Amino acid sequence: MIGLFATKTERQKAAQSKFFAHLCALCISVVLFFPLFSSAQTTEKVYLSGTGSDQTVQWDFFCTGGMNANKWTKIAVPSCWELQGFGKYDYGFAKDSVRGKEKGLYKHRFNVPANWKGKVINIVFEGVMTDAEVKVNGKSVGEVHQGAFYAFKYDISKLLNYGKENLLEVTVAKHSSNQSVNEAERKADFWIFGGIFRPVWLEVMPIFHISQVLIDAKADGRFYANLKTKTYGRANSFTVELLDKNAKTIVKQNLAIGDYTDIYGVEIFCKDILQWSPEFPNLYTAVFTLYQDEKPLHTVSQKFGFRTVEVKQRDGIYVNGVKVKMKGVNRHAFRPETGRTTSKQISIEDVLLMKEMNMNAVRMSHYPPDDHFLDVCDSLGLFVMDELAGWHGNYDEPTGKKLLKEMIDHDVNHPSIIFWANGNEGGHNLALDKYFTEFDFQHRPVVHPWQLFGGFDTQHYREYNYGIGNYENGKEIVMPTEFLHGQFDGGHGAGIEDYWEKMWHNPLSAGGFLWDFADNAVVRKDKNDSLDTDKHRAADGIVGPHHEKEASFYTIKEVWSPVFFERREIAESFDGKLNIENRYHFTNTNECSVSWKLKRFDITTSKETEGKATAPDIPPGAKGFVQIPLPTDWKNYDVLYVTVKDRYQKELLTWSFPISSPATTGARMIVKEGNNIINTSDADSLLTVSVKDVTVVLNKNNGLLVSVKNAKGALPFNNGPVLQEGVNNFKSFKQYKDGNNLVLESTFNQKESYNTLKWTIYPSGWVQMQVSYFPAAYFTNFAGINFSFPEKEIQSVTYMGDGPYRVWKNRLKGNQFGVWSKTYNNTETGESPWIYPEFKGYHSNFYGGYFFNKTNRFTVVTENEGLFLRLFTPAWKTDQWHNYEPLFPTGDISFMNGISSIGSKTQRNETTGPMGSKNIFYDYEKDPSRALHINLYFNFSAQ
Repeated sequence: MIGLFATKTERQKAAQSKFFAHLCALCISVVLFFPLFSSAQTTEKVYLSGTGSDQTVQWDFFCTGGMNANKWTKIAVPSCWELQGFGKYDYGFAKDSVRGKEKGLYKHRFNVPANWKGKVINIVFEGVMTDAEVKVNGKSVGEVHQGAFYAFKYDISKLLNYGKENLLEVTVAKHSSNQSVNEAERKADFWIFGGIFRPVWLEVMPIFHISQVLIDAKADGRFYANLKTKTYGRANSFTVELLDKNAKTIVKQNLAIGDYTDIYGVEIFCKDILQWSPEFPNLYTAVFTLYQDEKPLHTVSQKFGFRTVEVKQRDGIYVNGVKVKMKGVNRHAFRPETGRTTSKQISIEDVLLMKEMNMNAVRMSHYPPDDHFLDVCDSLGLFVMDELAGWHGNYDEPTGKKLLKEMIDHDVNHPSIIFWANGNEGGHNLALDKYFTEFDFQHRPVVHPWQLFGGFDTQHYREYNYGIGNYENGKEIVMPTEFLHGQFDGGHGAGIEDYWEKMWHNPLSAGGFLWDFADNAVVRKDKNDSLDTDKHRAADGIVGPHHEKEASFYTIKEVWSPVFFERREIAESFDGKLNIENRYHFTNTNECSVSWKLKRFDITTSKETEGKATAPDIPPGAKGFVQIPLPTDWKNYDVLYVTVKDRYQKELLTWSFPISSPATTGARMIVKEGNNIINTSDADSLLTVSVKDVTVVLNKNNGLLVSVKNAKGALPFNNGPVLQEGVNNFKSFKQYKDGNNLVLESTFNQKESYNTLKWTIYPSGWVQMQVSYFPAAYFTNFAGINFSFPEKEIQSVTYMGDGPYRVWKNRLKGNQFGVWSKTYNNTETGESPWIYPEFKGYHSNFYGGYFFNKTNRFTVVTENEGLFLRLFTPAWKTDQWHNYEPLFPTGDISFMNGISSIGSKTQRNETTGPMGSKNIFYDYEKDPSRALHINLYFNFSAQ
């Protein structure tokens, strides 16, 4: 089916009329078989600048203030001039009195071929910060453009010297003379730059041409388009050809046109099309060619995707008829060395990282992006929320209307865009809402980030238990456009498991968008090229400024995996069956691939076997199981790894399921029997025990370890076990022999010495410590035992457990069980030098490990399940609300039954969900059966 109409409104009316049916039949009957590409002219794109941060062109430049001011020199275009060593760095919160308000004067000479005369030549600026006054050959090309993030152009055909050199002059004011532009763009929580930061190019077209193509392709195969032309009545037909990804024609039609308008509409129905979605980003190409009689005048090609977006009030967002949830993140266009100037390669890198985290959506914060970023979202598959700039302030209506039209004209045909956002956090000019519908051919939904608008409650940073108001008791669609505001190591992964489970199971939830993607650390040319995040303000990314992956990266990857594995403890009865849920929207799990690996860890070697499993037939939203074909000796291994890859062979995640318990693996290492003689000596309160090459000194009054040495010298591991959040009331120690073993044990008293400690020294030289204790409070941040070990003495740790990243109580997902070696670093998350994984912090599911200093080592093994290893203390941080505070016990090396959670920039740890709350222990009148236990074995021998 194919039709022709003048406007979209007329299309809708004509579709209901006999005239429209007659017109459709007429158009089909006059198909002409011209060769599509015979000699039609296409639009030429000739760059005057480079194409991006990875390819620039030097222009003449003069800066009026700040670094390297008041002299003519050269600058790379496109670029932000601060990153080229000019002007003044500004973060958006800077006071007006200290803001950089310098101007940049650009000059560039270029040649124009003589044969361009008689064509239409536009000069196109993809983005200039912030006011741009443009001259060609000394003459103004038009009014000053105000607004940084929007493509704009001028027709300069009459100003050019054809066949000769031409002079382009651009005066750029970093601070706009339009106060509403400054309010919307330059008073915000992000870095503020100046310059021609996106490409500049010449658009060369024939005098009779297609000036714009608007496409709306529906999921059912209906294809609508509007052609805006400049033909002055010279064209009398045009062809439409739709091509698939292999350039194979699926539809080709010719339509006759009249001379009554320069806007033409097309309607085609296509059978057996492939829909666009983030899981199946199928793209097509539409080719339009204007003809005068049989002479082709101009050809335009446009990529598009068939997809339908529908908002069902008090229900949800439907794409292609399927209810979807946003697994999204906010993204700035940013790189440390180039600021807002990016490249297609950068766009690819960013989208691939988001897809690697199993995300399906991205919000543009807080301005429309480069065109190549949207191209990549189209081709790799991400839902996009495109945003008109505004951050607590907004554009006035005349300015906003003009910039909004520029944004929509530039971005309208991208299938990835399923929402528009009118500003951010109060930066909404409600007078502009009507223009979104007027300018957008597809009539996409519009949201006001952090407001209740259009059926969406997008409130930012709501607490998990928002028991009153719209989130829990309201009737609207819930979709926070910012949640879990990252700060250093808080937010993002910390809390997301609680949030997502609530979002996933709430029918009114449409998911949400994390804040934000990457730490925005800018290279300071005025500070020896150091990286600056403006302290805590821009250190809120999931990845570092050069995409260094923090622990939260892997937590998000697991929590947002579209194949969800139900928790499973491996026991004797395990039959290889793992329950899963398909959390894809459009993909059956049988399009994935599943592989498995069994691994055993011995002291010096590892053993493994692997294979493949059949991906089960589970439709989106349903549950089922995957059957792992285990070998008969599977119980001889320590861990089962299961890897799921998507239909493109990209890994969704590798899950690990421990098979062996700490007691099982510990039994392979711990040696109790031996022929060594245990020697003891007493001096005042100290008991000195020597066996093999080990000498241990214990305090007989409180049971604490005083010192340790071996054949290589002293080990600085001592002063423990000290109970954390408990009373060190170990008393009434008795010393005795248990066979060949030496025991030092405290006495239990329900009122006074209810916490107990027992040391056992074996003839092998191994030392066992057993602690039973009751936390001092029912609600506690952590519970366990501490030892002292000077941080300056530690060199590395090799341990068996979950790793390699540290954890918090509300961020336990994302690691794998295995053997991990970590060399000491003093990394602070979100700060230079961005070395991950961090060494210091909590590590989960500890089975045992080796602790190394420069000349010596010792071994610790446990029989406890679920024990945490604490390695030293990261730097203390707090804020005015006491939201982000990394809480750690005293001491240096700890073995914990319970650890603390972490907050975010906007929320305390306990408001991020149940996992963020304190640990709860009940002592039941100091009943020994209710005590917490820690059972450790130490090997201090150098042999």
